[in-house]
Amino acid sequence: MAQYLKRGATAEAKADADRKVRDIVEAALADIEMRGDAAVREMSIKFDGWDRDDYRLSQAEIDACVDSLTPQERKDIEFAQTQVRNFAQIQRASMHDVEVETLPGVILGHRNLPVNAAGCYVPGGKYPLLASAHMSVITAKVAGVPRVITCAPPFQGQPARAIVAAQAMAGADAIYALGGIQAIGAMALGTQSIDPIDILVGPGNAFVAEAKRQLFGRVGIDLFAGPTETLVIADEIGCDAELAATDLLGQAEHGPDSPAVLLTTSEKLAREAMREIERLLMILPTADYASKAWETYGEVIVAEDDAEMVRIADAIASEHVQVMTADPDYFLQNMTNYGALFLGARTNVSFGDKVIGTNHTLPTRKSARYTGGLWVGKFIKTCTYQKVLTDAASALVGEYCSRLCGLEGFAGHGEQANIRVRRYGGRNVPYAGMAEPTPATAA
Repeated sequence: MAQYLKRGATAEAKADADRKVRDIVEAALADIEMRGDAAVREMSIKFDGWDRDDYRLSQAEIDACVDSLTPQERKDIEFAQTQVRNFAQIQRASMHDVEVETLPGVILGHRNLPVNAAGCYVPGGKYPLLASAHMSVITAKVAGVPRVITCAPPFQGQPARAIVAAQAMAGADAIYALGGIQAIGAMALGTQSIDPIDILVGPGNAFVAEAKRQLFGRVGIDLFAGPTETLVIADEIGCDAELAATDLLGQAEHGPDSPAVLLTTSEKLAREAMREIERLLMILPTADYASKAWETYGEVIVAEDDAEMVRIADAIASEHVQVMTADPDYFLQNMTNYGALFLGARTNVSFGDKVIGTNHTLPTRKSARYTGGLWVGKFIKTCTYQKVLTDAASALVGEYCSRLCGLEGFAGHGEQANIRVRRYGGRNVPYAGMAEPTPATAA
């Protein structure tokens, strides 16, 4: 039976925090829907201290951000974007339109159609997370989305230089310097100056995630991507205390509400890692965020064996799962609930976050039970069609359809089938629960 050496916040505490966020977001979205640009401007001033005549950046401003990059910065961004684009193109190539004759004269098919407009949110309040620009804009463009707009909050009182450059290099059609609820609401609902989009994508803090949740249905969303979560699965063969502690704090620094969990079969490793975390928090430049996350949401769990670690990990359904054990592939073959796996000590979550090519927008809050992360397919609608090419096929399907509609009591549906049996099959089938109509006469 698993032993908990450290537990995170209670379910009641988490629910109370969620309730407060939900109320704030609901009021803010209602205000944006009612007042549009005026509400967006007030929120931007209130939350980001940021005001300007037009939150859309001009081409001159965008060019200045791109030109401000050093040659090495530009090379690094290009490298990361090449990896993301390459994997996205591989994913897109795996999606095929189909058309097949399922019965003589009956053609069924589907087409993979991109949405018409996507809104990409790039977090940047605490850190300028330019990687989110690669992950969202490039993926949407590879999917074929014709209009892709982006929003990112200002950084230190001005448009985030690196984010803007990354958005432009990725192919964004319009770039806005807006953050938080106001950005999400403006893109989804539309304002006097921003045309609404069809799907919202991108990670963010609890307020961004809740705004997306409340808007789902009015627009599509990629997934519920809230505060970063990380789970380190380790044993004494595949990991040591320094690796475990580093990989936990490396994600906990995202913010004070970022869960970080160590799951291991070794109590010795668990206790050593806890001591190493305390040591690293004394020297980590981002310890203000990481220490609060570890104190409030950190957990340490000691399991009996690998099988129990799989069961616990699937129950947690973490966004990121770093596996450093004697046999990492055991978890690849047996785990079912995770956003992304990072297998072995040579890789880590930061590689996936920044550069390796897989998408870093991943499910949180147990939504990995039913969805994977952002990928090309999130921007694509798989839409079916059907054609009946012969009279015989129409009559054959019509007879079955008529009888099944009768079982359900749908007279109108049944008559849709019957009229085709009469016209194309030459059979005088009765009208579906209706008197035979009087033939139309000429005026």
